[in-house]
Amino acid sequence: MTAVLPQLPVLQVVIPLFGAVLAGFLRRGAPAFTVALVATWAAAAIACTMLWQVIAGGPISYAMGGWAPPWGIEYRVDLLSAFVLVLVSSVAAVLIPFARRSVTLELDEGREAWFYCMYLLCLTGLLGITATGDAFNAFVFLEISSLSTYVMIATGPDRRALLAAFQYLVMGTIGATFYVIGIGFLYLLTGSLNFVDIAGRLAAVGPDQFPAIVAALAFISVGVGLKLALFPLHAWLPNAYAYAPSFATTFLAASATKVAIYLLIRLYFSVFGYAVDYAALPISDVMIALSVAAMFVASTVAIFETNLKRMLAYSSVAQIGYITLGIGLANVAGLTGGLAHLFNHAIMKATLFAALGCVFFRVGSVSLGEIAGLGRRMPITMAAFTIAGLALIGVPGTAGFISKWYLALGALDDGSWLLVFLIVASSLVSVLYVGRVMEVIWFREPTSRACIAASDPPLSMLIPLVVLAAAVIYFGFDTRLTAGLSGDIARALIGDLR
Repeated sequence: MTAVLPQLPVLQVVIPLFGAVLAGFLRRGAPAFTVALVATWAAAAIACTMLWQVIAGGPISYAMGGWAPPWGIEYRVDLLSAFVLVLVSSVAAVLIPFARRSVTLELDEGREAWFYCMYLLCLTGLLGITATGDAFNAFVFLEISSLSTYVMIATGPDRRALLAAFQYLVMGTIGATFYVIGIGFLYLLTGSLNFVDIAGRLAAVGPDQFPAIVAALAFISVGVGLKLALFPLHAWLPNAYAYAPSFATTFLAASATKVAIYLLIRLYFSVFGYAVDYAALPISDVMIALSVAAMFVASTVAIFETNLKRMLAYSSVAQIGYITLGIGLANVAGLTGGLAHLFNHAIMKATLFAALGCVFFRVGSVSLGEIAGLGRRMPITMAAFTIAGLALIGVPGTAGFISKWYLALGALDDGSWLLVFLIVASSLVSVLYVGRVMEVIWFREPTSRACIAASDPPLSMLIPLVVLAAAVIYFGFDTRLTAGLSGDIARALIGDLR
């Protein structure tokens, strides 16, 4: 065991990568699912072990091939990256049993193994982005996760999934191009691709090269902004979530945008923060303005959606606005709230989309007009949906309240009572679309034959849903892993700013 511990950073990526290759070769759904299950649970165990190591002994550095950084590729796991690794891998580990029945229902038998191959490739890319300390290596993993995501979306049962995948491909390619152009500027300025080394060299760059730094910052902001669906760069997200297979939507909503947000935070605070005086640039003002626009505009659009997956997709754009609001505030309380909401929103959205996956499994639809009275037929499923919906609003006693509380404190620390009002007001807007669904499922009579005959799904789908719903409540009371670690991370990141 002692010999394995130093290899954990690379095993975090290698295990799901080899799992993807094996799942692809197996060509049958059941064996491929078993490989995906084992690889996902192994990745979660590794991530939790590394978080424990980082808390006990500080950041972990792993030099690929024995080449010391910055000359070789470095995997570097600090508190921020360990936090996100645990989030992504743990949510995936809880969700993976859900996939077996859901994927079998929605995909042809011949495509199941291919789907699990793509899922593991996507997981590999997301974990690689989070673990690597190399800017170009992050781009490679970004493309691995994106390409596999396009395929997962395209396998959806609705033909519109192909168009959604193509739209995402176009937008994702533009985002990746902008990112790599920005990294190219940084390489020209510093001669390095290692995040830590770039930060140190940027701090020594002369004022005559400051415009090039700002150009790199702008390209990277737009490129990563497209990947994380930052308003108004979110056009790909509603269709992608609406028409992808249920498990793909659930996994992506809980992980993909969160890892992109992690990359933005890493670059803003740990790289550019050494060289750029953010107070001298309108970065915070722009980020706050876009975040507030997302919170209101996307929530308003969600009110009028009848397809519940599209409704939750627009809700995701709004909730991403809360996370980026914490980044824009750039103070300890605000960034704590943003990081805590990154964690909490992943759990909330995983619960909501998993519940819709259960509904689709039993009813064959997620249209609001076809699920009337479903709370009486699928009480556990709809109770989980209700808990996560209340968390989206920010009801006390749920995880969503904690992160919004810290965001409000961050706004107060920034001296902006207006932002506090806007946080509360945007939460009230979410009451409208969440309440609309609650009224239909709990207070109306079942109308469709499928609803009347429906019941809660099999245990392999129900248990992950219940675990996620329980986590939404648990992290509303015990905030040591969410707000506690987020606060430690925020203080370290803010301390690195120029």
